[in-house]
Amino acid sequence: MSVTDHRFPCASCGSDYRYDPGAGQLICDHCGDVAEIETGGPWQGGIKELDFRAALRDQLPAQEMEETRTTKCTSCGAQVELGTDTHATECPFCASPVVTDTGTHRHIKPRALLPFALDEAQARKAMTDWLGRLWFAPNGLQDYARKGRKMEGIYVPYWTFDADTKSHYRGERGTVYYESRTVMRDGKRQTVQVAKVRWRAVSGRVARFFDDVLVLASTSLPKRFTDALEPWDLSALEPYTPEYLAGFRAEGYSVDLDEGFTQARNKMDATIARDVRFDIGGDRQRIHDIDTAVSDVTFKHILLPVWLAAYKYRGETYRFVVNARTGRVQGERPWSAWKIAVAVILGAALAGGIGYLVALEQGGF
Repeated sequence: MSVTDHRFPCASCGSDYRYDPGAGQLICDHCGDVAEIETGGPWQGGIKELDFRAALRDQLPAQEMEETRTTKCTSCGAQVELGTDTHATECPFCASPVVTDTGTHRHIKPRALLPFALDEAQARKAMTDWLGRLWFAPNGLQDYARKGRKMEGIYVPYWTFDADTKSHYRGERGTVYYESRTVMRDGKRQTVQVAKVRWRAVSGRVARFFDDVLVLASTSLPKRFTDALEPWDLSALEPYTPEYLAGFRAEGYSVDLDEGFTQARNKMDATIARDVRFDIGGDRQRIHDIDTAVSDVTFKHILLPVWLAAYKYRGETYRFVVNARTGRVQGERPWSAWKIAVAVILGAALAGGIGYLVALEQGGF
């Protein structure tokens, strides 16, 4: 199998094109030539799902697989796609130096992606605005981030899963009623209403079709960051075309398909449990058992765009991630010891001043 190299030479001068998020086309920074990206192709009219069971049996068609040259960071475990002429780099996820090898990664080809909508300048502004709202962040880090090196545009791998589910459940429906009870309060007898629950055994069935359950297929970024970047408008997915990757990096997935489906099932099960509680009805619900049959499972490997900055500052690594579609920002929350100390001193002084004024008023001065 050949190794895929996502480089696209300019038709006019031979330099590399890059994808321009603002223009939505390829542009050559050397001579200014532009080229349109052809979309549609074999998936025109919709993005086809792949059969989950066939993939587990390694029976996907050969055209659904590809090999890319990657390096694995020994610090954070990220697998980042590289060009064929790159032999040393820095990990964009943790800023650790990486010396590459010549290994390749055979994987399921991406089926769709969301193209970058924000360019690097817009992403940097979103990041610095976010840092500016963190009053306790060190000034040095804020200045370094504003003036620091270029942010990295990276496509992060995800799985999406579709599935048809039918669930049978057993549980109890609780009906709240009230009993009058006499109690003593402040030496007086009072009648109060005490809530009680009457439980009745129930059983039933619920069904739900799940569409595009999203699962992060990477372990290089904290899940709390990527979860906070949601929502993603998956209705705007474009069929995978490698030209969208021109000028950007792509991370290879490190969460295998079967593990991804396990995470998707956890999300599905939580939704099914909510459906069951709604179906049980009443004032309270108890669920004793849910037996779910899952069928017609399909999936896609997709790429979602982020701008990433990883800074080494005073021996610590700080990472900031920007959703390259919406501008939503997440990252390590840095703290400035002296700013916290100043805030504590000011707070103590303010409390002392208020206490002094209260004492004056109570003393009649």
